[in-house]
Amino acid sequence: MNSVLVIGAGSIGNHLSYACRQKGWSVDLYDNDPAALTRTSEEIYPSRYGQWDEGIRLLSEDSFKSHYDLAIVGTPPDTHLQIAGDLLARVDLRYLLIEKPLCGPKLGGLDAFSLQVESSGCNVLVGYNHIFTKNTSLTEGIIKRESFGAPLSLHVRWLEHWGGIFAAHPWLSGPEASYLGHWARGGGACGEHSHAISLWQYFSTYLGMGKISSVTSTMKMVDDGSVEYDETAHLLVESEHGLVGSIIQDVVTAPAEKTMRIQFQKGFIEWRANFDSTHDAVFYAAEGKSEQLELIEKKRTDDFSGQIDHIEALLSGSKKFDQSPNTLAEGISVMNTISKAHESRQTGKAVDIEWHD
Repeated sequence: MNSVLVIGAGSIGNHLSYACRQKGWSVDLYDNDPAALTRTSEEIYPSRYGQWDEGIRLLSEDSFKSHYDLAIVGTPPDTHLQIAGDLLARVDLRYLLIEKPLCGPKLGGLDAFSLQVESSGCNVLVGYNHIFTKNTSLTEGIIKRESFGAPLSLHVRWLEHWGGIFAAHPWLSGPEASYLGHWARGGGACGEHSHAISLWQYFSTYLGMGKISSVTSTMKMVDDGSVEYDETAHLLVESEHGLVGSIIQDVVTAPAEKTMRIQFQKGFIEWRANFDSTHDAVFYAAEGKSEQLELIEKKRTDDFSGQIDHIEALLSGSKKFDQSPNTLAEGISVMNTISKAHESRQTGKAVDIEWHD
């Protein structure tokens, strides 16, 4: 049985604890705030999953075991690298999963953390879980099956009012009460909804067009003294091999729209999350064929189960870490894009992103 340490008893900590327990793994859940652990056992977990799981060991002091197969850091992004670095120094870990975004867009401490990871022997992942959902694998399969020809454009929209985030964290009074209202801490639309950047880059790479190599951004900023964040972020991007497209993220759209559309020479495909309350979907048509809509039944917990399935395969050895699409290197590449997008927003110019394999 795999052993798991989860740091942070907020929404993501509960989701991933549940996903790990569904595998039968042992879970230690730590938070330095005893009230957060009480909320987890008495409110959050029972309301989401039916009842509290007595198999989860709650820790309010960092009395960790000496070894875990997996540790998960689910705290605010500006704390990720410090907490992850402390774990690597103190605990023997096989895998470490850090929730997205990896850190703040100023990238403070990232170089030192990367060096620490190299010397630790631990395999580090970053939690862009939507690349493991069923609509993603279905999209890949359709692209392989259909004769779409060369890709012409790629556009991702991740437009979602963040009221749902605050509903899942009712102890927060609003964006000013957490990192969410501060772009420099990893909040705002570009950081909080960076799934969009991850998805764009994932499919650009899948199509053989490479990573994002240039970004030009326009953002609507909110700055009232208590918050400073990007309410809407428009990114125009180009890949290493010339694929051009856009990424639009915001924290105001309701109902939400989470879509990715690839236009090919001979057709299109559109990935959709939360098509309706119980389905994701893929919408597509190859040249000369009728449009097709394939629905994928899902629950909220399914958004995270694919990520844990992937980690299970890595732990068992049935998949190789260097072939994983959400390694630390991939998480860093998304952070570089976020960082350069804010630089472009401040300078009003396109910013190049250099890659070193």
